[in-house]
Amino acid sequence: MFLNDLYHALDPVAFTIGPLSVRWYGLGYLLGFILGGVLMAKYARRWKLDLSSEDVVNVLTGICIGVIVGARLGYVLFYGAGYYLENPLAVFAVNEGGMSFHGGLVGAIVGGSLVCKHNHLSIPTICDVGMCSAPVGIFLVRCANFVNGELWGKETDLPWGVMFESGGQVYRHPSQLYEALLEGLVMFVLLWALARKVPPRPQGTFTGVFLLWYGICRILVEFVRVPDSQLGYLFGGVITMGQILSLPLVLGGIALLVWSRKAARPQTAHTQD
Repeated sequence: MFLNDLYHALDPVAFTIGPLSVRWYGLGYLLGFILGGVLMAKYARRWKLDLSSEDVVNVLTGICIGVIVGARLGYVLFYGAGYYLENPLAVFAVNEGGMSFHGGLVGAIVGGSLVCKHNHLSIPTICDVGMCSAPVGIFLVRCANFVNGELWGKETDLPWGVMFESGGQVYRHPSQLYEALLEGLVMFVLLWALARKVPPRPQGTFTGVFLLWYGICRILVEFVRVPDSQLGYLFGGVITMGQILSLPLVLGGIALLVWSRKAARPQTAHTQD
């Protein structure tokens, strides 16, 4: 079993410098932000947007802060199960783990939008550019989840099953890699193909596709992924918190695509005010 052998051959710690241990999970976030910024600049040039390098750095900074704060607060609110009410200082213990994609997504949109507002940049267009770039970071972080042996799936007898250290003496679905493939690689290719058109498709198109595709893929993968132990299944022994949080993304994505088609607003880097 190739994936099982690969998992056991990998160390969650990428390298150590003195007392400092650098983990693949942290590197996943770092490389995701860096590559995301590079891709944002490339998409902006392809779409002939008047977006400077300084604009990209400023927006990316707002997104980075928003992702980290939002992901942590999202986990505390949706997955904490009352633990953080009894241990409020634990909210700041990010090193102990606990980040929510849905919270990070909201944080990224809020953080990026605040920077756009301050610099008179078009929020819908910058969102579209950012969403086209985000799958790279999702792919890297999900692969890091696999290396960490966390967020694993249900038992399976499929040839690519993995026996995770914290998952007992059974082979499980590598659900982290399912998400890396669907939410990361496949979505990147899908958005890249749509973004090749010049002039670009109307504002909201790429954000709508991102929300719709991520929501559908996350809902499907959750059926083979074991829910967080402190929450378990919320309804009928089937529905998880991840599915509940993903449903609004599907609905929002559909609504945004409908709006984009009707409004047909061209992509522009700056607001007119």
